Amino acid sequence: MKLQRKNRLRALSLGAVAVSGALALTACGSDDTGGGSGSDGGTTAANSSIKCDDAKGQLLANGSSAQKNAIDAWVKQFVTACKDVQINYKSEGSGAGVTAFTQGQVAFAGSDSALKPEEVTASKKVCSGGQGINLPMVGGPIAVGYNVPGVEGLVLDAETLAKIFDSKITKWNDAAIKKLNPDAKLPDLKIQAFHRSDESGTTDNFTKYLIAAAPDQWKYEGGKAWQAKGGQSASGSSGVAQQVKQTSGAISYMELSYAKDGITAAKLDTGASEPVEATVENATTAIADAKIVGTGKDLALELNRATKADGAYPITLVTYEIVCDKGNKADTLAATKAFLTYIAGEDGQKILAENDYAPIPEEIIAKVRTTVAGLS
Repeated sequence: MKLQRKNRLRALSLGAVAVSGALALTACGSDDTGGGSGSDGGTTAANSSIKCDDAKGQLLANGSSAQKNAIDAWVKQFVTACKDVQINYKSEGSGAGVTAFTQGQVAFAGSDSALKPEEVTASKKVCSGGQGINLPMVGGPIAVGYNVPGVEGLVLDAETLAKIFDSKITKWNDAAIKKLNPDAKLPDLKIQAFHRSDESGTTDNFTKYLIAAAPDQWKYEGGKAWQAKGGQSASGSSGVAQQVKQTSGAISYMELSYAKDGITAAKLDTGASEPVEATVENATTAIADAKIVGTGKDLALELNRATKADGAYPITLVTYEIVCDKGNKADTLAATKAFLTYIAGEDGQKILAENDYAPIPEEIIAKVRTTVAGLS
């Protein structure tokens, strides 16, 4: 059964890569994603699978910067089909998104971490007769991106990463890094470790990996806020990526689609037969072993962060769209359901791999579709 599921997941990822380049995302710029308005509320030839129904008006959303490139690609298709809808997504980080949701400022939020119990309680004030729920919609590897001139194919492990980000390893030619990379010409160069300055689900997932895989080295409790001492900070996935690009000796953690243009992603020595690359397929393999730990309509997942399985990339996040199960605002409910239905659908999920994200495994995304259909 596991082999069959893995084969289906591989087929899903490979099929997504073949999606037309016309859907490709333009470079990340503004943190706002918008779509114009018009008079045609029906579907168009651009994407006939999108069902607009009675969707209209403006959808405000906020949250995860890790999923911004996916949101941009989705919105581009959705507003072409549903011209009566405008979507404005601010990628201010998972923490900001959850806060905006629990304060009733947005129709939905994006978060790379599931809602905490106290956040669920807070959501009941804005979800009349219901509560906020987690809908896993986007998967993806968190790349450990670095900028070390002359060094390609860098291999790191959890303990070494923990020491680097806790300011205990400060030079690229440190003995621990040399041991993992015996054939590399590692320079006597200072390590410039960057972390997120904003509350971030990417930070939460990265540190959960360090806690699970290097418990003797990473003594912090984790969470959306960075806790280790030292290092430098920048805001958002785009912010840390920019710092790595322009800083010799830099290293940081970021969603894979940001690890490009001068940034190389390290491979991870997880104890598997060979170091694991940060790829969409390897992230999907890791997500396939996730367990649904949410109750009722909540679909929060638990990932195996300390996996040693071949081809499973352990620093993987799942971004949730957070919405009310009941009590959504009447003026945005139709548009919210139409958009979430599209992105959870086959065509919406196919766009992900082309943009360096991992589609959610079929067994899980099928439950998401059923839940979205029942939103009220």
